[in-house]
Amino acid sequence: MTSRASLHPFWIIAGVLLVAGTLRGTFTGAGPLLGDIGQAFDLGASQAGFLITLPLLAFFVVSPFAARLARAAGLERAIFLALIAMIGGIAIRSVGPLWALYLGSTALGAGIAIGNTLLPSLLKRDFPDQITKLTTLYAVTMGVASAGASAVMVPLAQAFDWRWALAALIVLPLTAALVWAPQLRRRSTPGAEATTGLSGISVWRSGLAWQVTLFFGVNSFVYYAVAAWLPSILTGAGMSPEVAGGLHGVMQLATAAPGLVLVPLVRRMKDQRALATGFALLGLVSLAGLYAAPGLAMIWVALFGFAIGGAFILALAFIGLRSRSAEQTAQLSGMTQSVGYLMSACGPIAIGALHDAVDAWAPALAVCGALCILLVVLGLGAGRDRQVA
Repeated sequence: MTSRASLHPFWIIAGVLLVAGTLRGTFTGAGPLLGDIGQAFDLGASQAGFLITLPLLAFFVVSPFAARLARAAGLERAIFLALIAMIGGIAIRSVGPLWALYLGSTALGAGIAIGNTLLPSLLKRDFPDQITKLTTLYAVTMGVASAGASAVMVPLAQAFDWRWALAALIVLPLTAALVWAPQLRRRSTPGAEATTGLSGISVWRSGLAWQVTLFFGVNSFVYYAVAAWLPSILTGAGMSPEVAGGLHGVMQLATAAPGLVLVPLVRRMKDQRALATGFALLGLVSLAGLYAAPGLAMIWVALFGFAIGGAFILALAFIGLRSRSAEQTAQLSGMTQSVGYLMSACGPIAIGALHDAVDAWAPALAVCGALCILLVVLGLGAGRDRQVA
């Protein structure tokens, strides 16, 4: 059931897009600052990478409970509570001590997990005929906001310090909360089928649901591993921190570019297998290029962002396209983002530990390239024109 006060669709979409803008940049923006933070607390690469991993672990823990929170508080209120958690997490993370960094990152991740899980359900409910278009729009917003965050972190840290740079990210959820507030007049209460979906069969027992989940998870592992360590990879290749931070922003901005072509392509294609395969192979090419010709890093990081960003948009679209109702979408979203982000949480730590062990970035790029090959196989399954039973 949904109780609706009169609210123009413009404000609903604006709220969705601003919330989407908080879901990545608020924690990947810390990537260009990992070197400064590591020096401040004498942390190794794997320990510093834990600041990116903690929010991802929070995604794994919190995502399965997001649908339950929406049933208890209402979809709109649950998303507003997610924004409040993000604001609190950023504030705590910026206080300074190491414990505050870890605690704040965890709270931030909990808020992001709720927003990540519930936004696809809201789109499925309110805009069932525009899922691909709006999913693309909010994925583009995520990419643009992330690019902006990455681009300003190093200049802010140089002008003030890394704590103030991290604190500046509070603007994203604060703005989103102000625009989202009118939606608190609306209250949605999912029906009884929210527990099991239309057929009564849990998505956790669906092979197609696992293909969607693993496609999301492998793609996210590669993305967050590279996003966390790209500035370090580039500075290791001889670039300045300012240039490395700028290229990190280019990568984030490039994740939004596939949105310009995906909507018309999805409409014209029978299924999404070719798109999923193409994005995965482009990711492999970009990582190979970054290793073989780092002097052309501008090309490779842009190509990587385009490829992994396109696969990410597809993964989000799969959640709505492969489910039969808003309730089942919430279930599949919770499963996908819980398991998927558990996998991706391993990325920054594993890649950082691998670098610490061999003192080189080439093996890390090789691992991510191998995962792009696995992504091809998963895309062939998740991209089929089918729905979860």
